Amino acid sequence: MPLIIIIAGIVLLFILISLFKISAFISLLITSFVVGLLNRMEPGTILHSISSGLGETMGSLALIIVFGAMLGKLLEESGAAYQITNRLVDLFGLRRIQFAIMITGFLVGLPMIYNAGFLVLIPLIYALSASTKLPLIYLGLPMCAALSVTHGFLPPHPAPTSIAFLFHADLNKTLLYGMIVTLPTILIAGPWLSRFYTKWNLTPPKGLFVAREFSKEELPSLSASLITALSPIVLMLSGAVIQMAVPASYGENKFLKFISDPTIALFSAVVIGVYLFGIRRKRQMSEVMKSLSDSTASVAMILLIIASGGAFKQVLIDSGTADYIKLMAGGFHMSPILLTWSVAALIRFSIGSATVSCITAAGLMMPLMAGTGVAPELMVIATGAGSLMFSHFNDIGFWMFKEYFNASVKQTFLIWTVMETLIGVLGLLGALILSHLI
Repeated sequence: MPLIIIIAGIVLLFILISLFKISAFISLLITSFVVGLLNRMEPGTILHSISSGLGETMGSLALIIVFGAMLGKLLEESGAAYQITNRLVDLFGLRRIQFAIMITGFLVGLPMIYNAGFLVLIPLIYALSASTKLPLIYLGLPMCAALSVTHGFLPPHPAPTSIAFLFHADLNKTLLYGMIVTLPTILIAGPWLSRFYTKWNLTPPKGLFVAREFSKEELPSLSASLITALSPIVLMLSGAVIQMAVPASYGENKFLKFISDPTIALFSAVVIGVYLFGIRRKRQMSEVMKSLSDSTASVAMILLIIASGGAFKQVLIDSGTADYIKLMAGGFHMSPILLTWSVAALIRFSIGSATVSCITAAGLMMPLMAGTGVAPELMVIATGAGSLMFSHFNDIGFWMFKEYFNASVKQTFLIWTVMETLIGVLGLLGALILSHLI
């Protein structure tokens, strides 16, 4: 019976989001309440579980997501993303321009949600395509692959960060392992895959996007741009490396644990950005603060969706459904990594949202972690990889790609959907390989 209730809940979630166009946040809350009622929980108990799940998730993630949005806004408004791209192109040259774009997409994608990163970088792709006469898709696919991989695999992105908390995974280790999987995945799903589409004559749509032009005087220095963009990653990775290499030293060093904490790392980057892109360039502090305040609006709904996913998870736990899943899945002769990937991929196909797929799959699979011996950090990567599979009509990323690359629906399936599915498969393979090495 609990399995039937879970399936009914996922079907209800699909109907509410896809058919009735209700927001994922409200749909998850409704589904949580219905699943609780079907499990014969008292309405007051259900409400308590939902509130508890919302509060716990919000408390652990709010600052990380907000600081990430602020950092992304600073990189966008200051022209730092443009500066990094232009200098990378100069460094790599025209023959290796894809790698310059790939690195830029990776750096911009770490603190920014996919949609925001896409909108920041797409004018650069248009400009580079026009100036170099290279096919639009040849330049655009490495960018999309890099943004998508960071969205699915790496903290401090909201989805992998939130499921890392659900799986009780170490964020710094998750970032480190995710980086190992990320490089080959982006190379294959970006530069390598793009070579199959170079003869496709995709052109920017007229009037859809007007690129902002930065004069040379407006752009920040390359050093300031890189310091701001990379500082949170350096801090988080340093903590992960020292924790693995010298565990005793990491445990005793309270200062290192403090500065490598994702919240502090991102906050430090925001402070650095405010100084380098604001105070140092003589911008009014009120103007900078308004910009940072506005940036939080872009992640408000994402934070609510993640929190409602935490509510759904809590209802499953309090209703006893999680224990049933653990008992039932114990009879499956399947790797927990493969199982969580499959569940996330199924929900992604049904719902469309990678974030909702991550949260829901992690809530369902969390009871399986005890006693498996699987590193929770690898469960995070596998869940994120599964959440990128099978993108189609119900995914906003599908339509963004179609419109901004002026592609037909068929072309979008053959490029975007193939790329997302390839990333999902490669992420699974990477997690499985690491599980045998760690």
